[in-house]
Amino acid sequence: MLDAVCSSSSQFRLQITPPNHRHHNHRCSLNFPRRRNLIASSLPPPSSNYISQAILSQKFPDGSPSSANDAANPFLLFLHIYVGIAEPLTSSVASKSDGSRLRVAYQGVNGAYSELAAETAYPNCEAVPCDQFDTAFEALERWLVDRAVLPIENSLGGSIHRNYDLLLRHRLHIVGEVKLPIRHCLLANPGVKIDELKRVLSHPQALAQCEHTLAKFGVTREAVDDTAGAAKFVAFNKLKDAGAVASAAAARIYGLNVLAEDIQDDSDNVTRFLMLAREPIIPGSDRPFKTSIVFSHTEGPGALFKALAVFALRHINLTKIESRPLRNSNNGSSKCFDYLFYLDFEASMADPNAQNALRHLGEFATLLRVLGSYPADTSRR
Repeated sequence: MLDAVCSSSSQFRLQITPPNHRHHNHRCSLNFPRRRNLIASSLPPPSSNYISQAILSQKFPDGSPSSANDAANPFLLFLHIYVGIAEPLTSSVASKSDGSRLRVAYQGVNGAYSELAAETAYPNCEAVPCDQFDTAFEALERWLVDRAVLPIENSLGGSIHRNYDLLLRHRLHIVGEVKLPIRHCLLANPGVKIDELKRVLSHPQALAQCEHTLAKFGVTREAVDDTAGAAKFVAFNKLKDAGAVASAAAARIYGLNVLAEDIQDDSDNVTRFLMLAREPIIPGSDRPFKTSIVFSHTEGPGALFKALAVFALRHINLTKIESRPLRNSNNGSSKCFDYLFYLDFEASMADPNAQNALRHLGEFATLLRVLGSYPADTSRR
């Protein structure tokens, strides 16, 4: 990971530590426990491809890449890559050098929107379901999968705060993004009609995105961990009084009927997913690029204004800013209501203008980390 940390406002501390890139080919024989939530007790055990927190409790060999704690000056990006300290990716391919398929982690079960996003980002990949966002991050960090595709924001529901926090906790790189239109369907078991439904299960965001439509149906809304999991629960238990809000793909997988299509209250419903890898990609200038950073700044009047001005002065467009609480810092100096700021801007780290902006920001940042410089997804898939 590329980052720079100031121990004080006047002292900027930099270091470059080569990460350990040894691969470990190991197999684990594990029993996967059922998920501990509303739908867990009535579902069949997950498949052997399903990654739960149980697999992450296993001990890994010493020197595993997940233990690397590399830090580098973000302004030395090209030095970090080209002298061989990092092992950069050249493109977001769907297969490895040995010809095998990439294993791509996503949160949820088969039929989840995240699975579709993973398959859109990496065609012909092996999509690997994980029970929690944390599980997907750790599975990638511990070499159990090759990539991860996780939601970061929805055009109606806003940011996925949990994944912003996990981006800072884990030493991974953003290598791309996918914008996926979300088309919710009302699903039920064969023979069940809409007026027979008493309740509808789904992820809280999906229920919120269909609030007005579900109110017209007069059903009670029940929140569960994911949309496809709700469809699986309804199908497995052969419920006659309950439906699910999920994708049409989930209906096909679990043998449910689609009672209503496109039930989201706003047709412009898009989720942006991040593509994550253990290695960065080499930023270029041949197509639109975005760069994601996280920073905190010194206290004082106009501090955030000064931070944002380094981009405005160079005509760099900001596409996203998100604040999250700054938890205990390394030197224990963080206080209540100190914040980190996650920022996306339209420029490549190959652009000297972007490098100068971060150099300027570094003059008064107490923490600055480049999360990734990657091709922007300008399409609606």
